[in-house]
Amino acid sequence: MSHTLRSLKSAALTLAAGVLVSGASVAGDNAPAAYNANLHAGRAAVYQQLPEASLEQLSTPDRIVTITNGNVAPTEIWRVLEHGEKVECLDCIPDVSRLLFDSNAKTREISAWWLRRRVFGVFGKGQIYSQVLGTLTSGSTDTARSYAAEALGEFLIADGIAPVAHAAVSDSSSLVRRSAVRALERLNNEGPAAELATAIGDKESEVRLAALEASIHINVFSRVDAVVARLSDDAPDVRRRAADVLGTMRAGDAVVGLIGLADPAQESDPRVRTSAVGAPVASATRPPVTQ
Repeated sequence: MSHTLRSLKSAALTLAAGVLVSGASVAGDNAPAAYNANLHAGRAAVYQQLPEASLEQLSTPDRIVTITNGNVAPTEIWRVLEHGEKVECLDCIPDVSRLLFDSNAKTREISAWWLRRRVFGVFGKGQIYSQVLGTLTSGSTDTARSYAAEALGEFLIADGIAPVAHAAVSDSSSLVRRSAVRALERLNNEGPAAELATAIGDKESEVRLAALEASIHINVFSRVDAVVARLSDDAPDVRRRAADVLGTMRAGDAVVGLIGLADPAQESDPRVRTSAVGAPVASATRPPVTQ
């Protein structure tokens, strides 16, 4: 047993013994005071044995700036920003904003999280929100525009809904459209229901899949017709996901389509048939299990 563990054990035993003694020998109004005295003494004995490195330290503004300048492991970036949640540093904002366009998805997410905890109207020199919005609408690369869409979703600001919804149906890049759909899912607002329904019918399957996923999580989305149309999609993964979504929506109107999807004569993919049979739609009629 290490010296530290022995010390912790000894301190714990001291605390327990003190509590027992105080409970047995002290009566009346003095009992609570004696108990608290022993309790505090025991806690002090334990915590004095802990190494200083084990105690969480707040990130400093200088450290927050340092991690944005490269040559820092992603896990260190996440740690510093998490510990710097309540560190007020206007000068840090332009530096952290660069991480919104980092190649690591979690780094982008946590930097947006850190930034959104600041007041968006007081961004100092950079006016970061406006810059991100400008990147979404006129960024020179698909990657930059897709990252900007993600950031607007993570900012959780209602003003970002309209531009993200527009990008979800009008951007020339499927990468951007998919990121915009995921941002709409994050924002979870009833406004862009029409755009989401359009995205469910996008020409690229990865966008359709993202839109089907978003339709589950956006609480007010009720365009069952847009999802039912995907039961005849060219991509098996999309047909399968559409069946799952209709089951989650408990869409009784989808029973006929699901019955067809469960039929081996109409659907060759066994995974799709399984999803069609398993969809718990709100109807007494269920797709039959066909051998």
